[in-house]
Amino acid sequence: MRTQDSMSHKSAMRPSLVRIRLRRVGEPYRYVNDEEDSARWTGFPFRDGDIVISTRSKTGTTWMQMICALLVLQTPELPEPVARLSPWLDQATRPREEVYTYLEAQRHRRFIKTHTPLDGIALDPRARYIVTGRHPLDSAVSLYHQGDNIDREKLRALTGAPEPTEPPKPRKPLHEWLVAYISKEPFRGDPREDLDSLSGVMWHMSDAWARRAEPNVLLVHYDELLADLDGQMRRIAGWLEIEVPEQAWPELVHAATFKEMRSNALQRVASGDGVLKSYDAFFKRGTSGAGREILTDDEIARYYARAAELAPADLLAWLHNPLSAAGG
Repeated sequence: MRTQDSMSHKSAMRPSLVRIRLRRVGEPYRYVNDEEDSARWTGFPFRDGDIVISTRSKTGTTWMQMICALLVLQTPELPEPVARLSPWLDQATRPREEVYTYLEAQRHRRFIKTHTPLDGIALDPRARYIVTGRHPLDSAVSLYHQGDNIDREKLRALTGAPEPTEPPKPRKPLHEWLVAYISKEPFRGDPREDLDSLSGVMWHMSDAWARRAEPNVLLVHYDELLADLDGQMRRIAGWLEIEVPEQAWPELVHAATFKEMRSNALQRVASGDGVLKSYDAFFKRGTSGAGREILTDDEIARYYARAAELAPADLLAWLHNPLSAAGG
């Protein structure tokens, strides 16, 4: 599994380790690379009401973690940065046992981050699973910029990943990289081996889309949050069966705005591992349309043609324009 996110601290430009995965029918697929391993979920002791936030890289991970923190704790004064309150269970920067112990000690309702698609996690009926979506071109541009904000040496030291055998190649300019992103074939032809490729994004989202009618799975789109944060937070609260006093809503919604989160980046996203070079750079833009601003009309048409090969039409309608689509 090759992913890269704001707090994910991963590089979509780095080759992943290849491992043979043998599994019995019905077992979760194992997504694994130098920096994360979905097998860390195996044996996780779920509690009633646990919230699992399953996101593709740069589709609103920290935003959804913050929303869940505000709804669960019902105060903008969080006891710890959201990156610590909502640990990324798959990531290998902390020992699995340490993360389990930390989560076991939490007395509030837990909300846990993962970049693993739902087919790679044990789906426990006691838990709720929130999957976020975003226009893939927008998440790709954000992913590219995030690649410059990762301390690779620090990350390798924390995960025990091997040193590269060759100097890193210079990064392509954003436009060139985005054009290549559209046409790139997945590693070994399997989108599960390269989740931050376009085909990997569509795999993650298609798997969630196929489960959207299940009572413990909810899809939330980045653009829906941008358009109506108050309404979407109320929707999420209702689905989680969390009651929020009416007088508390304005303060909670304000704390979840992009502007407010960006102004408190250190307090909101600091995980303590030192992998991010800049917490301020973590919140770069927070709007939609960046990918389409970079590409020509022909390149955009090429993207839509490629997307149509990778995902069902109703999912693409929701991913590309959720405010007019009927999905979700």
